Amino acid sequence: MQPAERGSAKNVGQGMKKEARKALWAFGVEIVVYSALVVVYFLLVLRFIAGELQNLEQRHIVLYALVAIALIVGQAVLLEIITTALLRRLRGRSE
Repeated sequence: MQPAERGSAKNVGQGMKKEARKALWAFGVEIVVYSALVVVYFLLVLRFIAGELQNLEQRHIVLYALVAIALIVGQAVLLEIITTALLRRLRGRSE
């Protein structure tokens, strides 16, 4: 291997390490943001619709199951949209 080739391989390795650190940081931020949003969502559901869900569960178990599944899917979609938007803003500011 020529000395110039060794140097460029080192630069590539350093670039990969930098990108790996950047990806790990983004993943950590995403975990923190997503966790906070899940807690907020849980508290909002608990505060505003827990009573209705409990009544629904006691009176119409099949409808309750469908509503629960819809809430789970809705939570996943909504939180993914919010997390993606927040991370895009974060990345836009840092780059």
